[in-house]
Amino acid sequence: MTLKGLLVGFIAAFVVLALGAGFAVKLGLVPVATSAPPLPFETFLAHTALNARVAKEAPQTNPMPLTEPNYIAGAELYRQHCAVCHGLPGQPQTAIAKGMFPKPPQLFEGKGVSDDPAGETYWKIRNGIRLTGMPGFQNSLNDDQMWRIASVLANSDKLPAAVQEDLKAAQ
Repeated sequence: MTLKGLLVGFIAAFVVLALGAGFAVKLGLVPVATSAPPLPFETFLAHTALNARVAKEAPQTNPMPLTEPNYIAGAELYRQHCAVCHGLPGQPQTAIAKGMFPKPPQLFEGKGVSDDPAGETYWKIRNGIRLTGMPGFQNSLNDDQMWRIASVLANSDKLPAAVQEDLKAAQ
């Protein structure tokens, strides 16, 4: 087999796969409901792309002083803008969160995001995450507000008692 024949075969296979995928989409065979499982490689591709972008662009230092007043302000902002999807400590998951796909992480359950650098969480709050339902808040919150939320989440395992109680209080 010649190199030209191999190249023609590779191109033909690619065209057949692309056409097949196009027909599957047009015929409604691709699952798009929130209750459907992810497509093959969907999770891998999404996580790989997100992790690479965040590693490239996330700020390395947190400019927000880690003080109780900043934590309390961040907790209040979190309750207003984030808790409906990402939950509160000791509270059941909301109906909105249960119906989303992909499922939003419950940030105060298990390990949460306390092991993530604040800059990574800030980047996600600011920019959102495409095709997940996670909006970007760059047009809704200012930088200080986004850093306060990121600080609360990055330090969720060591927050002052007053902040923990505020987060656990029923809305």
